[in-house]
Amino acid sequence: MSDLSVLPPWRQRPWIGRDRAPTACPERRHPRLKWWDEAALVALTRLHPRARPVSPGDWRFAGRVIRRGRRLADLDDAALQKAAQALRPALLEQGLTGPAVTDSFALVREATFRTLGYRHHKVQIMGARHILAGHLTEMATGEGKTATTALAACTAALAGVPTHVVTVNEYLRERDYETLRPIYDLLGLSSAQVAPDTDPAAKAEAYRAAILHVSNTTLVFDYLRGRLGRDDLVSPQRRAAMRLAQGAAPPVTPPGLSFAIVDEVDSILIDEAQTPLIIAAPHQQVGAEDCALALSVARGLRQGADFTIRADARRIDLTDAGRQRVARAIDAAAGLWTIPRAREELIGHALSALHLHHRDQHYIVTEGKVQIVDEFTGRVLADRQWQAGLHQMVEVKEGLTVSEARRTLAQITYQEFFRRYLWFGGMSGTLSEVGRELSRVYDRPIARIPTNRRLRRRHFRTRLFRGEPRKIAAIVARARRMARKGRPVLIGTRSVDVSERISVALGAHPHQVLNARQDAEEARIIATAGVAGQITIATNMAGRGTDIKLSDAARQAGGLHVILSEFHESRRIDRQLMGRAGRQGDPGSTEAFVAVTDPVLRRFAGGLCAFARLMPWPVPGRLPSILATPLRRSAQARAERLGARNRAATLRRSARLADLMAFTGHRTQ
Repeated sequence: MSDLSVLPPWRQRPWIGRDRAPTACPERRHPRLKWWDEAALVALTRLHPRARPVSPGDWRFAGRVIRRGRRLADLDDAALQKAAQALRPALLEQGLTGPAVTDSFALVREATFRTLGYRHHKVQIMGARHILAGHLTEMATGEGKTATTALAACTAALAGVPTHVVTVNEYLRERDYETLRPIYDLLGLSSAQVAPDTDPAAKAEAYRAAILHVSNTTLVFDYLRGRLGRDDLVSPQRRAAMRLAQGAAPPVTPPGLSFAIVDEVDSILIDEAQTPLIIAAPHQQVGAEDCALALSVARGLRQGADFTIRADARRIDLTDAGRQRVARAIDAAAGLWTIPRAREELIGHALSALHLHHRDQHYIVTEGKVQIVDEFTGRVLADRQWQAGLHQMVEVKEGLTVSEARRTLAQITYQEFFRRYLWFGGMSGTLSEVGRELSRVYDRPIARIPTNRRLRRRHFRTRLFRGEPRKIAAIVARARRMARKGRPVLIGTRSVDVSERISVALGAHPHQVLNARQDAEEARIIATAGVAGQITIATNMAGRGTDIKLSDAARQAGGLHVILSEFHESRRIDRQLMGRAGRQGDPGSTEAFVAVTDPVLRRFAGGLCAFARLMPWPVPGRLPSILATPLRRSAQARAERLGARNRAATLRRSARLADLMAFTGHRTQ
């Protein structure tokens, strides 16, 4: 990778970039590419490696930072803060890849030692350098990405650039902010965090801080709400006219999109980028009676004859015979049922509620409400609804009070939102698999940072079973055996339902469960997951950004043992879960127990699974482990291709909507 000092001037100082949007708030206008430009971009990214290693210049830069920091040890705290503030003019003049960055990193490194008791390693310094330059960095799990954030965030803030540290969930947002806040205070930098339920006045004040910690969903929804119906933000001239007319313009949250540091960047920009984020208002469209009738008719339809299920695309299609049967079944119904397209859509939602959306896998029921569970993170998506009446259909299926349907007021995709930042960087432990897509869509180079210490994690062979009962029994036996040796065990599951079934199978053996039902206890459960002999069953909530601290006894016994109870749709999520073990040179081990009846294998590699089940094997309930690898590769490759197509389709729909709104004279969010 070329040295960062030779970047073009507009890359070194993005606040004077050539792509500024003509809006009242700082934003970037991503250029609209023609189809031939898109094709050329796809071809070029395929020629480049998914991620590039660091350059000799990065190692030399890290060495300079460490040497410069030795001169700061004799300064008291007041002098250290004064030296930090004195860097502002140099950072503004030279940009965020100039010599002043060396001094800034050295100051932040010294402040970290005085507040948290450790100094950054070379790999963290190199990672922060690339983030500050607007790159996406792959740093192995356990390499200290939170501390790396401090170097880049403080340097940008010292240059006077409002900085957003974007986390993938509220737990990580609060944890990282409370960890890094002493560093910000020592350097004299204002900082704040924003939660979903923060008071609007306090939220407006927090967005004016030099460094803001916020989750991705809170940030995007605040952006949509803050600009909904605000014509004065279209241009500086309109905003100035409003100020002259009214004396003061209402505050904007966030006041601009200058610089963002995106943690777990692939989770936000890839996994969550398949659907747009929508601001909606109540809109009664489908009543409880319509939903009940649709479910009644749908239960009488036969799979294969009246409808077909495309498991890979999670889609249900009515056959001609099914359409005729539906028409006969609701012959006397009125209202929407008299419109063929409307009634087929209602029946389609009813079939989806019955066959594609399962309780304790895709949603949970708490306090009389259906709450959607994110399959990638295992967390509840608060205040979210499925669209077009599907949510109400699920509520009726569960016998709950039907909530009001909603109509869209504003929407934006993650792709479109983050491309509006003047510039942003990010980091994750798993970027290589999607490096080319990230480079193509977001125009971000991918840098691979080496590990600070040699990896000591051991991977045992995958065990393949014919069905789930045998698999769960084997998982329980393995977990008990490891716990008796004094090793902590983390059992990863894809759904709430599976985590609770394994918990029941463990019986009276001491263990704890972390899923969407226990999200309020997440910090306590994670804090004890590294104790010797502790068994923790967790959904993907324990997969990203979770640092399980080992006790001395657990470390001596061999470290954390991670059991993967089934493969995920993405290899990256499997790697994230396994990355909880063997962090920062600690011992640890991982293994996978999977069955050919697991949802991902059955959905994306059904033919291979059927073939595998026919193979004879002397061990009851087992299949040869050698089959697990081709099954996993086939299923995950197909799932990842489908995900990439869905993201591309989402981006195309967003571009078409923007063109239509521009044609009508309205500004789309």
